Amino acid sequence: MANHAPAKTLAAVRIATGIFFLFFGEYKLADPVFARTSFPQQWLKEFISQGALSFYAAFLQKVVLPHHVFFGYAVGAVETFIGISLVLGLWVRAASILGVLHMINLTLATWWEPGHNVPTWRYFGNELDHLPLLFLFLIFFTAKAGRTWGLDAVLHRRQRLKSNFLARR
Repeated sequence: MANHAPAKTLAAVRIATGIFFLFFGEYKLADPVFARTSFPQQWLKEFISQGALSFYAAFLQKVVLPHHVFFGYAVGAVETFIGISLVLGLWVRAASILGVLHMINLTLATWWEPGHNVPTWRYFGNELDHLPLLFLFLIFFTAKAGRTWGLDAVLHRRQRLKSNFLARR
């Protein structure tokens, strides 16, 4: 008899993480204040002036800031897609790759927030909002977390049946 507790626990964590991301994305898409005001004036300004690694600050300054409305809505759309995907268990591996990239983006944008020349542990401590989520996305990807309590199981089953049918021909 198989022990399904780890898969069920992972599915519950996947769904809970998805709910968080639905909240994160919703406020960015539902109200134009994020994309038009708080993203460029609060977040990007802070990332560029004090948080981002130098090469990434230049990217934010030259590419993202001039197109802040597009990128502000894109962040909300990415977070909403991740949330929907994780809650439904649909395309979890693709959403996990996107989640890893999003967390790397946020880590690069906030690395220097504790300041320069501080103990190394402070940089990692500052990233406790991003690095654990990055690790969760890696776990969701490698464990194929959408196959328990998710629509990825249905897609996988269909693909397996199709492969078996074609193999018999």
